[in-house]
Amino acid sequence: MSKKRKRQDDFQKVKLKVGKKKPKPDNATNVNFKTKGIHLPDQLKRDGALPTNHRQLNVKDLLTQMHHYSPGVKLSALTGLKDLLSQHASVLDTHLSSILSEVAAVFTDKDPPVRAAAIRLLHFLGPRVAPEHIAPFFPLVSAHLSSAMTHITDGIQEDALKVLDVLLEHYPQLLTGRSTVLLKNFVELISHQRLSKAVKGGRAGKGPSWMLSVSPGRRLTSQQWRLSVLFRLSKYLQALAEEQGGAGEDGRQVPSDEREKGKAGSGFVTMLEVTWDEHSYGTKGIQVYENSGAQPSVRSCFRLRPVSGVSAEEGLSSVESLKGFVQTLVPLLLECWVEASPADQAASSPGNLVESEAMLLMHQVLWIIQLLRTLDSWFRTNYLNDFKHHFMKNFPYSQFDIPKKKKGDSKRNKQTAALLASVDALALNLALSQVMVSLTSSTVVQQDSDWLEAIRKFVTHSLSSGSKLSSKQLSGLLEVVWRLALTQRNRAVTEELLRAVHVQYQQRSLTLPVRMQLLRFFSGLYLKEKEANPQIARSKVLSRWLSGLPLQLAQLGGRNTQLSAQLIETIHAAASRSNRELLQSLQTQACRLYDPEDGSVVLLPPESQQRLVQLLYFLPSLPSDLLSCLSHCCSMGRVSSSLAGALFRIVHMRSSFSGWTGCVQETAVTDVDYFSFLFSSLTGFSGDELALIQRGNEDGHSSRMQLSPVLLYPTDLEQFGHHWDVAQEVCHCLETVSSRPQCFDILQNAICKNLAGLRVVPDSTAVAVLSAVSRLLVLAYIPSEVLLRFLASCCYSLLHHLLTLEKSAAEDSAHKREVVWGACLAALSGVPRVLRLMLQSLRVTDACQEELPVIAQILRLLLQHAQLRNHMMANAALLQQIVQEIT
Repeated sequence: MSKKRKRQDDFQKVKLKVGKKKPKPDNATNVNFKTKGIHLPDQLKRDGALPTNHRQLNVKDLLTQMHHYSPGVKLSALTGLKDLLSQHASVLDTHLSSILSEVAAVFTDKDPPVRAAAIRLLHFLGPRVAPEHIAPFFPLVSAHLSSAMTHITDGIQEDALKVLDVLLEHYPQLLTGRSTVLLKNFVELISHQRLSKAVKGGRAGKGPSWMLSVSPGRRLTSQQWRLSVLFRLSKYLQALAEEQGGAGEDGRQVPSDEREKGKAGSGFVTMLEVTWDEHSYGTKGIQVYENSGAQPSVRSCFRLRPVSGVSAEEGLSSVESLKGFVQTLVPLLLECWVEASPADQAASSPGNLVESEAMLLMHQVLWIIQLLRTLDSWFRTNYLNDFKHHFMKNFPYSQFDIPKKKKGDSKRNKQTAALLASVDALALNLALSQVMVSLTSSTVVQQDSDWLEAIRKFVTHSLSSGSKLSSKQLSGLLEVVWRLALTQRNRAVTEELLRAVHVQYQQRSLTLPVRMQLLRFFSGLYLKEKEANPQIARSKVLSRWLSGLPLQLAQLGGRNTQLSAQLIETIHAAASRSNRELLQSLQTQACRLYDPEDGSVVLLPPESQQRLVQLLYFLPSLPSDLLSCLSHCCSMGRVSSSLAGALFRIVHMRSSFSGWTGCVQETAVTDVDYFSFLFSSLTGFSGDELALIQRGNEDGHSSRMQLSPVLLYPTDLEQFGHHWDVAQEVCHCLETVSSRPQCFDILQNAICKNLAGLRVVPDSTAVAVLSAVSRLLVLAYIPSEVLLRFLASCCYSLLHHLLTLEKSAAEDSAHKREVVWGACLAALSGVPRVLRLMLQSLRVTDACQEELPVIAQILRLLLQHAQLRNHMMANAALLQQIVQEIT
């Protein structure tokens, strides 16, 4: 057979015949074998000890699924874990370590939906896990965060900033502990290090070693990405500053020189608290130390981190590390400013118009510089020229919007809507002004006059334009005005700035925070005027503002207690400095402020009432109409008894009876007005009120008595107790008068003229008069017959009223019974002939049948008291006659 035919026979196709069985191939597998299944009954049994979610998966199953290669499985595991933790909070406490480690590992996952689910779960865990619980595991979370921030994938870097937002919101103190790594990560997000030969060869000091980076494949533009990074960096630096304790109320870092000088209400002096009421009657002295016991202030370098437990090289805890970070970051910030500045726009548009996004970026640059600006002299030396060249080139800036061209920008606009709403041209110019004015001082202000003039014009126009400013905007403007007023020694410039602030202050319908800020600004400027700038002390604007405060306080009344308290504090400070304009205005408005019906002294809380009463010490004079208002405030109970006592002591100190040995203080109240004020307060009722009581219905009197010419008008227990406390203060003031007989003679004439002829007398007035007469009477003085008969009638009426109170046996009237009996006992035993006159007035034949048992009880009460027994025995004949007539 030939070779060709043999080769064809090898590849000859076998022809199968119809109906014949197909032969098996040579490589066929024999399947003639049998198998048996293995059944494991516990293989699918679930762990009943662990709670499960709606898919019947426990925490271990879900954490295991997070290692799966499928993105859908990992996404489902993260969603199921959130569902499980929301239903069973106890799982979080027992498996916190495993949950955090697995969730943190997903920060660098390649699938965006998985990372988004991890961020949502982290949002869920934030409010539910306390910082002290997550602290042991936070280094692992921070390490994964750093890996995500430095990842080569742009999407992972963007999601890492969202993770940073969550951690800054819930765990800022833990996050600031990793500042060494995180600050470098922020720099690497927007820049890369130069690797040129010039840098490697040692010429890096002549230029920046870092430069801005551009990522063409990123979904955000370079400007948007840098804005996003700088926004997080500012939040992180603010958290560092708040941890150190140097941030202001609105989160802004307070300049170092301001902290040294102090604003209104601030300082390093610890005041010595003295309660003068405790020392008014005592002889114990008050030990006063130098500086009121204040601790010396320690001026140390600024630190963004607490010193304890932190090495000197970590984060920004040392001056050297802070300077190194500033030298790296500030050149990058200046590059960002140059890219966003109007100089790169079309030449046809004005040079100071800035787009919205560019304005946001420029504002963040200034905000970060403001947070880092803690060494003003060092900043001025290194960066003043750069700041003047770049920042002040087109100042002040304006804003213009470019119409949208792309529909895909809506999502981006939603993300930056909050920033766009909070930042405008005013905010940008204000932040720039704050940065620049912090670099100047009174010694170099002449060198900076060119750019300071532009800032001064901007601030003046913003304040005096009549526009409504928010609290944040006004706070920044006032900070710039404060710095300019303290550094510039030009009276015209200072007056112009203060006039602009006063225009803002005179606007109507200002919100409470804005009004409070303006008040604190003027108050702080006034308190610092002598040591800050002598031009401020001679400011007409400041004097006009001070003179208008009492009228504002009187018009405000009790509508806003917080604002009234701030006004009173400022008025008190100026009055203590003897400001002539304010004292004249305060004297004019005194009757309105101390009106017993609708004055501020009766409408404000007790703390403000006390400050208003203290202002009486500084008034140039206390006329009779003002003293009448004060007496009504005390007698009507519109002020507390303790505050009324303080008021009496102040009026006494301003009188000629205060006991000053030298010409220490000018007398503010005449002697006639002083005694009239004390007697009106002792009476407790005005002349019109007493006349109205006389015309009243006698059925309202406490009891009907035929033997006494004086009927009692009952007062309620609260009014009676308050009047008794006021009467004790009046008696104490009268006792301090050196000539006791003359003082008693004045009191006797006042009682005989105003009270002795009354038919109806309030019971509190009768008790007060008896107490005052018994305390002021001297042995050598013989009272008049009219006074003695009036006192005797009051004693009988009060004893009659006392027995009526005893019959009622009211528990709340126990104090009143004690006071009434004490006053009657003091008068009957201490004032001559009062007891005899009272016994002589007991004409039993003229008494009605119901009054006879009361007379008998009065006699028994007097006989039972040991102090009156001798006086009763001296009138034994008169007493025996009364007993016989009764029987």
